[in-house]
Order: sequence, then structure tokens, then C-alpha cells
Amino acid sequence: MPALLLLTIMTTRAPNELPLPLSLTAALTVPLVWRRRAPLTVFGTVAAAALVQWLANVQLPADAGLLVALYTVAAHSGRRRTLVAGVIVEGGVLLACLRWATEGAFLPPFVAVSATVVAVTVLGVNARTTRAYLAAVEERAVRLERERDQQARLAVAEERTRITREMHDIVTHNLSVMVALTDAAVSAQHRSPAKATTLMLQISDTGRQALTDMRRALGILRTDEPDAERHPLPGLTQLDVLADQMCTAGLPTRVEVRGDHTHIPATAQLTVYRLVQEALTNTLKHTPTGTEAKVRIRCSAETVTVDVADSGPHPSAAGSPPSGHGIPGMRARAAAYGGTLRAGPLPGGGWGVHTRLHLGSTEGASA
Repeated sequence: MPALLLLTIMTTRAPNELPLPLSLTAALTVPLVWRRRAPLTVFGTVAAAALVQWLANVQLPADAGLLVALYTVAAHSGRRRTLVAGVIVEGGVLLACLRWATEGAFLPPFVAVSATVVAVTVLGVNARTTRAYLAAVEERAVRLERERDQQARLAVAEERTRITREMHDIVTHNLSVMVALTDAAVSAQHRSPAKATTLMLQISDTGRQALTDMRRALGILRTDEPDAERHPLPGLTQLDVLADQMCTAGLPTRVEVRGDHTHIPATAQLTVYRLVQEALTNTLKHTPTGTEAKVRIRCSAETVTVDVADSGPHPSAAGSPPSGHGIPGMRARAAAYGGTLRAGPLPGGGWGVHTRLHLGSTEGASA
């Protein structure tokens, strides 16, 4: 545009009149090349050139450069600076119309040019607003993507924790039962071969069940596979089977379930099952032969209370803190349903585990 305007001046002006129009045209147009880098500086330069033009009483088509500079200020600066620039341009329009408008025709050109100034300003402000909106949308999209990635990482960490708890419970329980059954089979192999055979078959069944539980915990089985239908998630109805397994391993166990448990979610029932399983496994590992265990489950509309007690002495009852991840894992499971787990020696002897799960807890779904 500057070259075209300069060419227009050179072809429409006499040679002796060229220096001032060419200089003013260059001052009004050339700075526009840097208008996006320094909009205020360019606007001030163009406005100063327009003032010199007015003082020299020279009319030039390059005055349109002032509108371009105003648009750039409106598109890249704040409201206050845009308002100041608009007032300056409007003042220039008033001075130009007062000097160069024909007699009696001041109002039409003033209104027309003023409307152009307003339109240019509005267009610039709209461009700035649109750009800011798009930037905000892009920033929000980036933030949402970052938050989604963080949530995905948290979900992965929670899933790893869940799988770790499941694997600990499965491996600890089943290995403890298999060790106890193996010891019993070794002791009975000479006196009662039939009983030893039965115990070895029980060891085989326990191993298969452990493999099934491990595959389920790792999420390898698909829901359409037969194993998924034959081996649903353990719940309150499987506690009797668990008790029979413990009795076979040498720990006489009684289970008492009070209240209707049909409304309890499957994840909560799995939590209760794992708590009881871990408590009985600890009893099997740490108590002598002859110890008995009792499991009491009380179900209500909002809570499930779990009590597991045994009659045998525990090493930790003498004051040494329990080792391993069993009790911390049980605490984590109970905490997922807003419960606090208590584990320790009972006043009348033996060891007890107590907790109460709140079914309305929002964290329970992640257990």
C-alpha cells in the first residue's frame, strides 16, 4: 500500500510540489509495516504525521493509514488505550472537516467519517475479543487435557493399589492354606493314605482357585469366558465356603450373618470377603493348633459391621507390632467405605478384628 500511494502522489502532483506530499505520505503509511509489533508507537507516529499534514494544509489519500493504525490499537490494546486513540482520531476528523469541508456541507462528511472511525474501532475490539476467546478456549482445552492425563495417572495408580491388595490377599490366603494342608497330608500319609489323598486334592483345588482369583484380579479374563460365569466375585454367600476351607486347613471357623445382605453392592461384599479372608489367614499363620475362629457379619440398610475373633494367642499380643502388609491393606479397604479398622488382642484372650463399612461412602466404588 505505501508504494501505491507514493506512485499516486507522483502521478497527480506537479514536480515542484512532490517533496512535502511524498514525505507526509511516507510518514502516514510506512510505519504501518511495524503496527503489530508496536501498535501504540506506530499510531503515535501516524497521528503526528496527520497533524503535520493538517498544519501544512495538504490533503492526502494516505489519511486512511490513520484508520489502519486505529484498528491495530483496538485489536491489540486495552479498552482505555483504544478509547484514547479513538478520541484522537475523532479530533482529527473534526479538524479536517472544519478546514476542508465545503461551505455549508460540514455535517455530512463529519458524520460519514465519524461512523467510519466507530466502525473501525468496533472491528478492532471484536478482533481482540475473538482472539482472547480463542486463546481462552485453547488454554482450557490444554488444561482439561492435562487434568485428564493426571486423572488417568491417578486411576492407574489406584488400580495398581487395588490389584496389589487383591494379589496380597489371594496369595497370602491360598499359600497359607496350601502349606497347612501339605503339613497335614505329610503327617497322614502313613497312618491314613486316604485322608492324605483327600488333603492333596484339596491342595490342588486351592491352587486352581488361587489361579482363577489371580487372573480375575489382573483383569485377564473376559466377561464372555466360562470362568467368569463359574467364578463370580466373592461375596457374603461365599463366606461359608471360606469357613469350610479354613476348617479343612486346621482352623475351625463359624460364620454368622445377620440382616438382609441382598442390597449390598458387589464391591462392598468383595471388601467384606477380603477382610474376613485376611483376618482368618493371619489366624491360621500365627496361632497354634486348636485355635477356633468366629466371624460375625451384621447388615443394615446403610452399614455392614464385620467382627472376626479367634481364641489363640498371637505373637503381636505380647507387644511386638504386626509386620507385613496384611493389616495396612485391611485398613485401606475399610477406609474406602469410610470405616476405621481395629485389630488387636481381646480382653478375654485371643485376637479380634472389627470394622464398620458405610455403604453410602462415595469412595466405595473404587475399593
